[in-house]
Amino acid sequence: MFKQSAQHIGTYYAGTYGQIPLRPRLQESLDCDVVIVGAGFSGLHTGLRLTLAGKKVVILEASRLAWAASGRNGGQALPGWSCDMPPLEKALGLERAKRLWDSMTWAADEMRELPLRHGFDIDYRTGALYTAVLPRRVRQLQESLEEAEQKYGYRQLSFIAKEELPEWIASPRYLAALHDAGAAHLNPLKLAQGLAATIEAHGGRIFEQSKAARWEESGDGYRVHTEHGEVRGDVLVLACNAYVDDLDRGLAKRLLPVGSYQVATAPLDPQLAQSLFPKGTCAIDNQFVPDYFRVTPDNRLLFGGGCTYLGGIPEDVPAATRPYLERVFPQLRGVQIDYGWGGHIDCTMHRTPDVGREGQKYWLQGFSGHGILPTLAAARAVSDAILGEDELLNLYQGLDNPRFPGGDLLAAPIEAVGKAWYRLRDLF
Repeated sequence: MFKQSAQHIGTYYAGTYGQIPLRPRLQESLDCDVVIVGAGFSGLHTGLRLTLAGKKVVILEASRLAWAASGRNGGQALPGWSCDMPPLEKALGLERAKRLWDSMTWAADEMRELPLRHGFDIDYRTGALYTAVLPRRVRQLQESLEEAEQKYGYRQLSFIAKEELPEWIASPRYLAALHDAGAAHLNPLKLAQGLAATIEAHGGRIFEQSKAARWEESGDGYRVHTEHGEVRGDVLVLACNAYVDDLDRGLAKRLLPVGSYQVATAPLDPQLAQSLFPKGTCAIDNQFVPDYFRVTPDNRLLFGGGCTYLGGIPEDVPAATRPYLERVFPQLRGVQIDYGWGGHIDCTMHRTPDVGREGQKYWLQGFSGHGILPTLAAARAVSDAILGEDELLNLYQGLDNPRFPGGDLLAAPIEAVGKAWYRLRDLF
C-alpha cells in the first residue's frame, strides 16, 4: 500500500510549519551500530535514546520525516493504549500490567520534559477530556476512574458531571466527562522535527527519500538496501508501522491499515475559540469510533473521528467530517474549513501494541491510532533492551498479536464486518 512521496501532504501541520527541513537521500554504503527503518515517532524516539547513549545510529525514511501518521495525527498525548488496560491485564496479570502502566506515566512526564531539555517547541498544552454520549458510557467513565485509582494508582482523573460541563466544553452533546490532568495536546510535526534535530546534533544521521527495499542478515549484523545505497548495522529496528508492507511480511500480516481523517477550520475569533474549551483542554469521546478535537494555538478547531476499515479516505474530507463537527459544536455551523486530510493507522487484531525482537531485529508497531505516548513508552523498551536491559520489552512480548484472518484480500472486509457491529452499538 505504500506510495513513496517526496512531499508532505496538505495537512494543517505541514501548511503552517514554514520551511520543513529537507534531509539527504542515502547514496553511499555506511556502517553503524543501529539501523532504524522509519522516521516516525517510533523510530525517532528509539534513535534519540540510542544516540544519547553513545550508539552510532542511522535512520532511513522512505518519504519525508514524519510523513505518515506521526506528522498527521490529532496531536493528543493521552496516557494509555488504544486497547485500554483489560487486555493487557488479562495477558500479563495485574502486577506485570502495572509495570507497563508505570512506563506509560513515565512517557507522559517525559513528553512534557523532553522538548524543554533539548530546546525545541511543540505547542505543548496540558489536559484532556474523555466525554460520554450514552448513559451506559457515563458508567464506563466512572468505572475507569475507579480502576485507574484502585488498580494502577493513577490519580490524575476527576469526574465532571453534566451540570459542570459548560465550564469545560461548549457542547450540548455530552452527558459527563473525565478530566485527565496527566494528558496533553501538542503539534506532532514540531515534535518529530525537534526529535530529528536533536538526534543529528548528537551525531545520528537521518536520510529521507531512501526507501528500504529489503534487509538481510549479514554476518553478525544486518544489511539494509535502498535504491542508491546500503547500511550495515549490528542491530536492526523496524519502525514502519502501517507501511511495513513487503519489507517484513510476517509483521505486516499482524497489522490492518485503517484509514483515518480530520480537518482544521479557518482561524476562529479568539473569544469564540477560547469559549469552546474554557480550560484549554482537548477532548475525545468514548464511542467505539470516537470524535477527537482541540483548539490549536492559532485558534483553529482541529476535528477528527472518521475511519474506514477498508483503508480508503473520502474524496472530500471536509464534507465527510462537517456533520460530526457541527453535531458537537452547533455554534460552528457553516464554519470555513481550510484543511482536510487523511492517512493510515496500524491496527492490530486486539488493538494491543506489537513490540518485540528476534535475535537483534526489533520492531515497534500496532499502536492502533493512539500513538503519541505509546510510541515513546515502546521506544524506551526497545532502546533499553538494545542497551542490555530487557525487562520492559519482555512485558510487551507477553502480548499476543495474531495475524488477521483472511489473508491480504479478505482481512480488511472481515474486520470491517466485525467493526460494523461495534459502530451500531455507538447508537444505543
